[in-house]
Amino acid sequence: MDGIETQSQHVPASGFMGWIRRTPPLVLPMVVLSAGLVVAGAVAVKGIRTAADTITVTGASTERIRSDYADWTVVVQGSGASQQAAYQAVQPDLQQTLAFLRTQGVPDGSVQLAVLESSSNDIRNRVNGALIKTEWSARQPIRISTPDVNLISKVSRSIGSLVGDGVSLTIQPPSYTYTKLADKRVDMLAKATADARKRAVAIAGQAGSGIGAITKADTGTFQITVPNSTDMGRYGSYDTRTIEKDITAVMGVTFRVQ
Repeated sequence: MDGIETQSQHVPASGFMGWIRRTPPLVLPMVVLSAGLVVAGAVAVKGIRTAADTITVTGASTERIRSDYADWTVVVQGSGASQQAAYQAVQPDLQQTLAFLRTQGVPDGSVQLAVLESSSNDIRNRVNGALIKTEWSARQPIRISTPDVNLISKVSRSIGSLVGDGVSLTIQPPSYTYTKLADKRVDMLAKATADARKRAVAIAGQAGSGIGAITKADTGTFQITVPNSTDMGRYGSYDTRTIEKDITAVMGVTFRVQ
């Protein structure tokens, strides 16, 4: 229109610094903050997507092992009218038991006498509670520890003959253990992890994907059972009844999907 001067809103590139000088103080920081939020938002979204692209599988490994150490306890018992009499009643049976172990080939160094235990039992009149007599009993545990598991297996099956000879014995079952369990545990967990990867590859392959690095690994139960057992303890198990054992390690592993 005539007489009216119009001003252009175009800001040339050469006048950018001048535009900054004319910009109100709060506008420029808001522009920079907005740009930063856009970049941060992109990074966050990318991280969420990556974290979600994982698969968790359970791997297991089972091996047969052989115990290499045996602990065994038998208890000689005796009784008498006094503590001394009970102790004296134990001695002949104790010496006969020790002689039997020696003749069976058990080394003296593998045999240890534990603390002798004694207790009393008062016999009272059921009507008036008057004391009739006191009976004493004594128990002498014999503990045998040796790496010769076959010897203990044989002797533990034959010591019952002493009972037939009149020896008062309590015979506990031997306890068979594996002393290299710490090293075996590491090996078994590694094999369980490898099994988990094999399963993950098979599952991801059905969707046309691949498996990347491990993002999380949880040690599951560690089972030591009798051979071919299907028992699974919630917190693991350690069976000591047999020389031959099955050892099973379980691992829950999370892999990144590529």
